[in-house]
Amino acid sequence: MSKEFEHPPENAITDSSISRVIPCRELDIIDPFKWLILGIQDAQRAPGITLFYGMLFVLVPWAISALVALMGWYMVILPALICFMLLGPFLAAGLYDVSWSLEKQHPPKLSHSLKAMSRNAVNEWGFGLLLVILMIFWLRVAALIHAFYPPYLEPNLSNLWPFLAVGTGFGIVFTGVVFLITAFTQPILMERQVDLATAVLTSINAVLTNKLAMLLWASIIFTGVGIGFITGFIGFIVIMPVIGYASWHGYIDTISTKRVRAFE
Repeated sequence: MSKEFEHPPENAITDSSISRVIPCRELDIIDPFKWLILGIQDAQRAPGITLFYGMLFVLVPWAISALVALMGWYMVILPALICFMLLGPFLAAGLYDVSWSLEKQHPPKLSHSLKAMSRNAVNEWGFGLLLVILMIFWLRVAALIHAFYPPYLEPNLSNLWPFLAVGTGFGIVFTGVVFLITAFTQPILMERQVDLATAVLTSINAVLTNKLAMLLWASIIFTGVGIGFITGFIGFIVIMPVIGYASWHGYIDTISTKRVRAFE
């Protein structure tokens, strides 16, 4: 898999006054399918840990849904989502640790994966807070769009479509921005002792440099999440760990390093 000494492509971001940008490699458009296959293989090699994290990805949205049903969304949804967004990097780091251990030919351990966030804790939790800020911003935009809907109109398709179109447009743009920021940030922070700005700029650079491959990868993630919702979150037991493992392989395949990794 190693491409360490290939000449890097002309990166989208060659310089930044904010922080340094780690160069990335040029991907083939079908590389995300390779990451997905490797993620499935990791899940098969660590079934117990995969089941543990998969159950967490199911139980958390179940708990949020139950609280919303019992107490009303306006009281519970915002703090519940904030907790989930803060928990997300912790869960992702644990999954990356499993794939990392397997690549180093070490038997993955649940206790070791649970400590993965501690490697770069300040920046890892900073990343979680960044996700929270983005989520709150999106909730406010969605609420603003909803506020413009006249209460005297009948809620039929002809009246709703302008608001649905505006909301969908904002949603697509927002999702794209979040994907740019988050695609590789978490594994960069876990493997390398770098600051949050470096990780975020490197992620943005890698996505912009490999637009078609990353569009395919985003589509795979979106499809997996959609299946999870359709199945009442049950599908997340397998889907989310596999996506987590695959994301680690995508990071290894994409972000350059100055020397060959010992486990490749």
